[in-house]
Amino acid sequence: MLPMPALCWLCQLPLRLAAHGLCSVCLRALPPLPILCPRCGLPAASCRIACGRCLRTPPAWQALVCVSGYQPPLRRWVQQLKFSRVTALRVMLARLLLLSWLDAHRTRGLARPDLLLCVPLHKRRACQRGYNQAALLAQPLARWLGCEFRDAVRRRRRGALQHQLSASQRRRNVRGAFRLEIAVRGRHIALIDDVVTTGHTVGEISRILLAQGAASVQIWCLCRTL
Repeated sequence: MLPMPALCWLCQLPLRLAAHGLCSVCLRALPPLPILCPRCGLPAASCRIACGRCLRTPPAWQALVCVSGYQPPLRRWVQQLKFSRVTALRVMLARLLLLSWLDAHRTRGLARPDLLLCVPLHKRRACQRGYNQAALLAQPLARWLGCEFRDAVRRRRRGALQHQLSASQRRRNVRGAFRLEIAVRGRHIALIDDVVTTGHTVGEISRILLAQGAASVQIWCLCRTL
């Protein structure tokens, strides 16, 4: 029996390389990003110079890379991965994140990380879902980049769901919520998440990493709420 060909996640036509997940036509047709600040990842006048927001109040991390705004089709894929257990999306989404970082590496000179970490779920929520979607993205990325992946950030407590909270509530919800279980001194770290909205979660973890001596922290996400 001949195997069924893998299909593009958008146009449903057969793929020559199944692992890519998207055909070249659909890849080029993904919604383009506006000009984004290289540090906070929000709309700005330049993609090379930090925006006025970052000059006034810089985020804890040094750079942010995203694939898309929180809009279709990425929004639909993230929701399917996160809430509908469509884990077959993981390799395609990780590849999109890799392509976005490679572009930033080439155009912005971002350092290649030697350690990938992921934003954690509380253990009870991870048990209910069965996996951490950020870890599913980080695993193939580490393999392709030839760097280390460690699931080494833990939640101290189970907070309210971030997407249900206001900006001020999100800030309070993550304060003191994480602990780090490995030494990171001198490491160049990429912190992986599916969606970055206010940045309070990745900001809190970034502060912990830098306080423990990390050389730099980049945020890599599929979607940035713009």
